[in-house]
Amino acid sequence: MLLSIENLHVRYGGITALSGVSIDVPEGETVLLVGANGAGKSSTINAVIGLVPVAGGRIVFDGADLGAVPCERRARLGIGYSPEGRRVFASLSVTDNVLSGAFGLGRVKQKEALDWLCSVFPLLVDRAKQPAGQLSGGQQQIVALARAMASFPRLLLMDEPFLGLAPVWIKQISDAILHLRARGTTVLMTEQMARPALKLATRGYVMRGGEVRRSGTVEEIRDLALADEYL
Repeated sequence: MLLSIENLHVRYGGITALSGVSIDVPEGETVLLVGANGAGKSSTINAVIGLVPVAGGRIVFDGADLGAVPCERRARLGIGYSPEGRRVFASLSVTDNVLSGAFGLGRVKQKEALDWLCSVFPLLVDRAKQPAGQLSGGQQQIVALARAMASFPRLLLMDEPFLGLAPVWIKQISDAILHLRARGTTVLMTEQMARPALKLATRGYVMRGGEVRRSGTVEEIRDLALADEYL
């Protein structure tokens, strides 16, 4: 198991965000956390990357307990992160945004990453020198995703990658996730938009109120996940 989350608790002051969440992410698979806004999906992702403190439970990546590992070291272990809401470096060019995700890899690997990403996302070629802040929301999401992919992480965390996007961008991001899986990257993604996400996932977890309500294969969670999409 590449990632195991065991009985995870997260609190913000007196508010409980996660209560006893347990999730397994097998290597090479795409695992979906689906649920309405406030279900605890982003808190789970943020705990894995180290952006929020854990009040209880364990997070184990490739056999190592991440409890005492700071956020920046988790990235070096091979955990990539594509946050909700794009968050590109607005004043930097598209190319520099992407290469920032491959910082420290050396020029040869940076070029390899950029060449591959440009073959996956033609936008990165067409808008290479343009400041990322001038792009549309969908275009910025492509840049943010490419930045997260640039280090070729073993595990990629994706928080609401389809949020607010038109179908054309959802299709491009979906294709990119399939390309990643073909390269052997494991993906843990959160999403409110269950329909496109279920087409990509191999298994999933339906979350409500900071807890896991159902887990299993895509077929086993489909009905409940689609119901939650409209709650």
